[in-house]
Amino acid sequence: MIDHKILRIHSRDNIIVALANLSKGDIVELDDVSFTLVTDVKAKHKFALRNFTIDEEIFMYGVVVGKAKNKILKGEVITRQNIIHETEPYVVPKKSIQKTWTSPKLTPFSKKHFLGYHRDDGRVGTENNWLVIPLVFCQNRNIETLQATMLKELGYENPSKQSFDISLLIDKYKSGASEEELLGVDLSTNNRHKQRNRIFPNVDGIHFLTHEGGCGGSTSDAVTLCNLLAGYINNPNVGGVTILSLGCQHAQVDILERALKRIAPNSKKPVYFLEQQQSSSEPAFISEAIRKTFVGLIEVNKISRAPAPLSKLTIGLECGGSDGFSGISANPTLGYVSDLIVGLGGAAILSEFPELNGVEQELINRCVDVDKAQKFAQIMKAYNDKATALGAGFYANPSPGNIKDGLITDAIKSAGAAKKGGTSPIVDVLDYTEQLEKPGLNLLCTPGNDVESTTGLAGSGANVILFTTGLGTPTGNPAVPVIKISTNTSVYNKMNDIIDFNTGGIIDGKQTVESCGEALLSYIIKVASGELEVNARRLGQNDFIPWKRGLSL
Repeated sequence: MIDHKILRIHSRDNIIVALANLSKGDIVELDDVSFTLVTDVKAKHKFALRNFTIDEEIFMYGVVVGKAKNKILKGEVITRQNIIHETEPYVVPKKSIQKTWTSPKLTPFSKKHFLGYHRDDGRVGTENNWLVIPLVFCQNRNIETLQATMLKELGYENPSKQSFDISLLIDKYKSGASEEELLGVDLSTNNRHKQRNRIFPNVDGIHFLTHEGGCGGSTSDAVTLCNLLAGYINNPNVGGVTILSLGCQHAQVDILERALKRIAPNSKKPVYFLEQQQSSSEPAFISEAIRKTFVGLIEVNKISRAPAPLSKLTIGLECGGSDGFSGISANPTLGYVSDLIVGLGGAAILSEFPELNGVEQELINRCVDVDKAQKFAQIMKAYNDKATALGAGFYANPSPGNIKDGLITDAIKSAGAAKKGGTSPIVDVLDYTEQLEKPGLNLLCTPGNDVESTTGLAGSGANVILFTTGLGTPTGNPAVPVIKISTNTSVYNKMNDIIDFNTGGIIDGKQTVESCGEALLSYIIKVASGELEVNARRLGQNDFIPWKRGLSL
């Protein structure tokens, strides 16, 4: 329980976190030693525990997260002006050194289950969705036409979708209103009309994806896109898919079919491929897509929810809009949930490799064998080398929002981000689009970019995504429910229309990581059973951005 204004996270740390705004001249006490702050320190930021000389290493979370650019006084705030990014070197041992792991207490959840959709391959979906996907950006307009045509008639139009009435501005303008009056007009309207009854009650959603890939890039980009789409078809939350192709693009139908055959050779899911250049006209092409999708929905609607053990959960672990509290509250809470699910026989996927920079050795030491450790080290090095060659290595990862709220080096950000992975052994290391095959904690190479990463998590098999944020983010995913979790109570109260769960009680001293973790897992079970709708679903936030493996952090 945290019940004071400062926090030393690890005994090796030589900088301290301010949990509340502190002022120059304030006296702070740590381990029965008192000293005076020589600068103001905003909440979420850090200050020096001792005097530093130039090039001295800065420790936080027990690892090196920077080095001093100039002299820093004891009690002085840590900023971009006085430290720079620095990490410790890492090595892969000749033999595995992962020690025996003890899971958290599992008793509260050992007999729990969720209501999910059981697939032929033994996996279980937390949703039963139909996806409509273009193989190439040329089909985006047709996808949008299908969406506008089908959702309302089938009862899937979002009743919570925001709408704005610009006619109010036009009327005010015509009546001679001033600019100040125009700027004060409320354009939002109540769009909560009565939703039609769904024709297919066992289909949770029909989601229409668009993207900017499939042609015009490298052949490897087209292959990667097809591998990603095969992963979406294979995701246990997906019941069936309609694929629109132009015909002449790099991302050919046969590439996608081969990718799907490789990862799911016995799949019985309905998948329809339509090629516009083989159609007599655009209306005929769209009509055929509607007919086939409708027939597929009839088939997918035949499956209904049934009890499944928690071992069938595969959680994706994500953070975005992170702040200085992320590594103290929300991310450790996800780590505890990850350990619980792994202990129960389920799986967790930790992504965002640029945000594991500086904690490589810890993760290497947790790999179950040397091959996994070597694969992780090789991917990390290749990724960082490529980014550096293009002018922005891992050191450039923190965003302006991160920096403003206390994450001033990538290593500080990474050390806190890695807490999402808990403490369990790492059973596998997956490159982008590779499929999860083993229960336990898996590492997945994705960028730190929020949507590219969540897109990759769903493509590799996550059936629920847990997304922590300290600043707020509207991110969701078309195939998988995204539960957004705030690091602090302030942002939760301000943005609870898009955030689902709050761990700010840890910072406020009212909760522990363990109590938050158990409450979050109970929440996950309700979402996985279809009893709770996450805000991203309610608001229709279905983001999808494939990674082209270029410069993206």
